[in-house]
Amino acid sequence: MENEFLNKVEDNTAVRAWSEKLQSERGDSLAEGYISELQDFIRVNVAQNELQELRDIWASWDDGVKQLFYQNYGDISYLLDIRVDKHLFRVIVQFWNSAYKCFTFGDVDFLDFYEETDKHFWDERALVTARIQQKGDSKCIPWENLRDLILTHMDVKKRVDIFALSIYGLVIFPKALIHVDEAIIDLFDRLEKGITLVPAILAKTFRSLSSCRKTGEGRFIGYAQLLMAWFHGHF
Repeated sequence: MENEFLNKVEDNTAVRAWSEKLQSERGDSLAEGYISELQDFIRVNVAQNELQELRDIWASWDDGVKQLFYQNYGDISYLLDIRVDKHLFRVIVQFWNSAYKCFTFGDVDFLDFYEETDKHFWDERALVTARIQQKGDSKCIPWENLRDLILTHMDVKKRVDIFALSIYGLVIFPKALIHVDEAIIDLFDRLEKGITLVPAILAKTFRSLSSCRKTGEGRFIGYAQLLMAWFHGHF
């Protein structure tokens, strides 16, 4: 699966640019006579990783360590404070328009949630690759192994890096619960080269929203905190 995740990031960027150009030239991209077949009611599973241990670790750090984290990873630690309201989330998904890839409330369309992710530097691959395990059809790192490294490693910078990896794996790109997908490690290898995470975040979110909306059920596997922050910023 080497480079598989990163190829998707680059492909998503190209598709997004192509889509915006085509829409500006031709307008509505739906086929003539298109009829929506969305379910009237959905039963979406919004199961999230438990983040209390990450919050506790963050709270235990002094200002010096937190400042080191901010310098390298920006404000992503604030994601730990965004709670996902399961009932509100189900309502939000109900208004997702799969055809237009936006939220439709009556005659009003919204699609301006665009979360910038700061650039990083990641050079601690050897610390975590030895802890990779098979989880279903994916290779993942158990959160408890990353937690132990954060708590016990002597190098403060490495603790900060692994903490950031945990946020990306458990919050921004979740997959198997309480595990971090191996592909996230490969992503960190390329971040310093200026690759933005935004297309990957939006593509993953759109795919999961559309899947849940179309079938009327399923587990949302995406950046739920992003949708919560976007919703509260508009309503």
